[in-house]
Amino acid sequence: MKKFLILLLLASPVQAEIRHSIVSSAQLTVGAASTSSTRMPSTFSISGTGVDVTDGTTAGTISAGTISSGVYAPGTIAATQNATGGESFSFSQSYIQGDAVPTSAPTVGTVGNFSNQTSTKGGTAGSLAGGVTSAGVITLTAGGENSTAIGSIKSEILID
Repeated sequence: MKKFLILLLLASPVQAEIRHSIVSSAQLTVGAASTSSTRMPSTFSISGTGVDVTDGTTAGTISAGTISSGVYAPGTIAATQNATGGESFSFSQSYIQGDAVPTSAPTVGTVGNFSNQTSTKGGTAGSLAGGVTSAGVITLTAGGENSTAIGSIKSEILID
């Protein structure tokens, strides 16, 4: 009888929790039109040693300059050596013209007056289509410009 009881305990059913899930999807996207712009500024720098500067009317003045359409234009600068006995001198000047201030908003698909601009045309669905059948078959059809189609199936089995 003892042998039968031990055999009965060994033959007891084992319990485990098993979960199975299948997730399938088709994602279809048509992109919107967009424009991104960065207006570059004007930059001006000047440096020197052993020189006198003038804007043509006032000694010691570097530049008054003018601003037109949001763009700085430096005035005329004259530099003269102030050394009398052959001493060394140095003078450097640089100017980078920036982008003018636009008079209207940028139009998607056209190039504006900016140094750094990215424009993306709005997408078209065209024949964009997709789906997943109950048999797990993914079907995707390409669409028009600026569109995407993504299909996926995820099968998961968890045993606790």
